[in-house]
Amino acid sequence: MRGRVLVGAVVAALLLPLVPLLGWAVAGSWRYPDVVPGRLTRRGLDLVLDGEVVAATLTSLTIAVSVAVLACAIGLSAGRAIGLHRFRGRRLVQFLLLAPVIVPGLAVTLGIQVFFVRYGLSDTAVGVVLVQLMPTVPYAATLLGAAYANLDLDYERQARSLGAGPTRTFLTVTLPLLRPALVTTALLTFLISWSEYILTLLIGGGQVTTLPLLLFSAIGSSDRTAAAALGLLVVAPPVLIVLAVAGRLRGREQAWTGLARG
Repeated sequence: MRGRVLVGAVVAALLLPLVPLLGWAVAGSWRYPDVVPGRLTRRGLDLVLDGEVVAATLTSLTIAVSVAVLACAIGLSAGRAIGLHRFRGRRLVQFLLLAPVIVPGLAVTLGIQVFFVRYGLSDTAVGVVLVQLMPTVPYAATLLGAAYANLDLDYERQARSLGAGPTRTFLTVTLPLLRPALVTTALLTFLISWSEYILTLLIGGGQVTTLPLLLFSAIGSSDRTAAAALGLLVVAPPVLIVLAVAGRLRGREQAWTGLARG
C-alpha cells in the first residue's frame, strides 16, 4: 500500500507541471489574477489535428523508432564485447563510446555536417536518423554492457550443448534474458530521439520537420496556445509509453527501472 502511495505521489509530481500547459492549450484568454482561463477555445485542438502537425508527428515517430531499433542493435554487439570480454584497450573503447555524450553535440554536428552534405545525407530523414545515433548509441552500449556483465552464460552453453545454433541460442535464450534491459534501452533511446532538436535542425536543414521543431517555432512566435498544445503533444507519447511498459512488466520476476515489481 505504501509503495502504491509513493508511486502515485511521484506520478502526480511529474504530471503537475502539465496542468498549466493544458490550461493554456484551451485558453482563449487568461489574465492575471484569474485561476482558470476566462474564455475557452478550440484552436489548440484544431492545431494538433492540422495536417502539418500530423505529418510532423509521423516523422518524429518514424525517426525515433528507427533510432531506437538501430541503437539497440548496435548496443547489443558493443555491449556484449564490453560486458563479457576483457581485452587490452577496453577502457579506451568505453571512453570512445561515451565521447559523443561528453563532447558538446553542437560542435560534433558542425564537424560531421560537411560529410553529410558530401554524401547526400544532409536535409534527409536518413541523415537525421544517422546523426541521432551519435547521442543514443553510447547509452545503449553502456546499458546493454551492464546487462551482459550480469548474464549467466551457462544458459547459452546449455542451449548449445542441446544442439541449438548461435542464431537460435541468441533469439531463444539470450534475448529473453536481456529483455528488461533491452526494453529500457529502447525506451531511453526513443525518448532521446523524440525530443532531439539541435541535431535535427542542423542535419535536417529545415526540410525534415519534427514536433520539437514546430514546438520551438511556436515558442519563438510567442503563441502560447500553439506552444502549449504542441508541448502536450510532445509529452504525451513518452508518458503513455512509460505507463504502458510499466503496466506490462509489473508483476514479473524482473524489475524494470524501479517501476515494475516482483
